[in-house]
Amino acid sequence: MRTLAYAALWLFVFSVPWENSIVVPGIGVSSRFTGMLAVGTTLAAVVVAGRIRRWHLVHVTALMFVIWAGCVLWVNSNEPTLPQKFWTYPQLFLVLWMIWELAPSRQRQLGLLVAYVLGAWVTAVQTIIAFRMHGGAMRRFSTGAADPNAVAMTLALAVPMAWYLGIIYRQPLLRWICRGYLPVGLLALALTASRGGLLAAIVGLLIVPLTMTSLTPARLATAIALVSLSGALAVAYVPDAIVQRFATTRSSVEDLSLGGRFEVWKAGMHAFAYRPLAGYGAGAFKRATSPWLGGLERVAHNSFVSILVEQGIIGFLLYSMIFVVVFLALLNLAPLERRYALVLFATTGMTMLPLTWEDSKPVWFILGALVGLSQAQGTRTGGAVPRPRATAPLQGPPRGIRPRPPLTAPVRHAGPDAPA
Repeated sequence: MRTLAYAALWLFVFSVPWENSIVVPGIGVSSRFTGMLAVGTTLAAVVVAGRIRRWHLVHVTALMFVIWAGCVLWVNSNEPTLPQKFWTYPQLFLVLWMIWELAPSRQRQLGLLVAYVLGAWVTAVQTIIAFRMHGGAMRRFSTGAADPNAVAMTLALAVPMAWYLGIIYRQPLLRWICRGYLPVGLLALALTASRGGLLAAIVGLLIVPLTMTSLTPARLATAIALVSLSGALAVAYVPDAIVQRFATTRSSVEDLSLGGRFEVWKAGMHAFAYRPLAGYGAGAFKRATSPWLGGLERVAHNSFVSILVEQGIIGFLLYSMIFVVVFLALLNLAPLERRYALVLFATTGMTMLPLTWEDSKPVWFILGALVGLSQAQGTRTGGAVPRPRATAPLQGPPRGIRPRPPLTAPVRHAGPDAPA
């Protein structure tokens, strides 16, 4: 039953990168359907097994954050129904728990990473197809109705995953599928024209120089060829309008405009000053900041500012503690896994700075995957299973214990009166 539940979880992770591309009638995005299937099979597997894996500290912290979000809404909300954003938090906690419960081994954790990379392949190919079909009519490209910035961040998160899997996997087909994602994924990311996605991809590409010392000469040559191919594809196919947009990144940072985000962040700080302890509740950022934005309702464009305004300082500390616990868990990994995990962790943090992604599935999946990988069997030794220590044979009885006599009966010598 656990194998079936893991297969459903794998399918859910595979659908996360392209969840907004396919909509199931009556249900919504595709990941909602696969998520319901994964939760149902996981609960059935736990009931059949009659046991549950002992939680990590990150699960306790995440549950405390979800409970606090509910308490804030109970205090502040006057609406008869709770906002959708609040209901997303318990669902994301279930994702965190399912990864922990169904993937206790390193092999299963790597399988979930493969699922995400394959899903990112789907998103990248769809983005390139959109560019080929509508290249002259659009300035930014994405899949379906998805936001180009969100698509770019989703693709950027798969960059360190694909590189790491391309290094460690021995199956040639799977290894080259992961390696091939780099030029395709980076080209699709560039076509989204997302400046934040570009910065996140740069952070994700740090995995390349950090792992080159562990590569053989043949793999090092392959790595250089892949990076060169990625650059060549970008030069050949990315339109000039997108290149000019990327060129404005530096000036946007220097003048603190950041595409209008800086004004939103200042409004968020003003709203936080009025309710610093408990905040305004999940999904209330637009309403809370509109007085300082001339009546306009805008999203936070920063996950941590959004949490600070909506959940207050207590909720912000609980949410930040989740990341602290994950970071500390990564320090126990073997050198190669630790480098990969820290780069992926930093890339995740970068994706959350320009987007309101505190309730996004990719972020919570990566948090669960990193904690699961840090606690998986064989990961702390680089995948090798340690051999049991050989014990030397005892040279004699322990001190203070007298040896027992042999169990054989003593032999009596026949005397002259013994019967013949």
